Amino acid sequence: MPGRLLRGLRQWWRSYRYRFVPWIALNINHNPRTRRDVPGKREDKVLADAEVLAALLRVFRALLAHDLPRQREVLAALPEPVRSAYRHLLPAPPHARSPEDVLLQTLGFSVARAASSLVSAGRGVFVTRGLAPRGAVVSMYPGTVYQKYEPVFFQSIGNPFIFRCLDGVLIDGNDKGISKVVYRSCSGRDRLGPLRMSDSTWLTSEIQNPLAVGQYVNNCSNDRPANVCYQEFDVPPSFPVELKQYLPNTTYSCAQQRPLRCVVLIALRDVSQGEELLSNYYTIVR
Repeated sequence: MPGRLLRGLRQWWRSYRYRFVPWIALNINHNPRTRRDVPGKREDKVLADAEVLAALLRVFRALLAHDLPRQREVLAALPEPVRSAYRHLLPAPPHARSPEDVLLQTLGFSVARAASSLVSAGRGVFVTRGLAPRGAVVSMYPGTVYQKYEPVFFQSIGNPFIFRCLDGVLIDGNDKGISKVVYRSCSGRDRLGPLRMSDSTWLTSEIQNPLAVGQYVNNCSNDRPANVCYQEFDVPPSFPVELKQYLPNTTYSCAQQRPLRCVVLIALRDVSQGEELLSNYYTIVR
């Protein structure tokens, strides 16, 4: 029993240490190949925000178009020109398509969680079909968005899924425990009639946005370099209200006036079918 407990603790630590700031500070120069160096904040973006937005809109519109039978209340709340645009966006599918099928049809690849190819890494994210080209948005980091002055202590205890942005904003991508409860509460709070302002299906086994698996992307190693990188993206005010139901992020505070912070993962090279997505868990901005 003690041996099993120690093995479990070692396995947990191998994953969690890359998100533990004191450990990162002490080991920042130990393995330079497993970190990402950026000259400045402006150079941190691999893909222009306009291109990120275009990719998300393309996927979200396709998801909505293939889900029209279940979207009657949403469509009824929209102006007639918008309703007509969605009715004619795509022909009615001959049979129901899964979100992964829609992603494959729209971007030419699909991604999903599976047992990691790394030793003791738990689950990871793989390109399951097709090929993700360099510069493609391959996943999103879901979760509750906290400003640096908002309370996250209890949610952070034993939580390896908290992502820290360059400006100190935190995203809690844990789909269990208190983090799950907080996200569901905040997501339900922000509904606008039949219109949902965020997606909570990433907390379940039936994910409606197939990109919302970024929290399970594992860290690279010396012999397995990163093939994706994180990029921060602020959702613009002009984002279509009917598509917000696919955004896997919500703010902790309802009084938030800032744009919604999202984090996407961008392919650094072509990623073939069957390959696991690997990132750098920490980026050094000079």
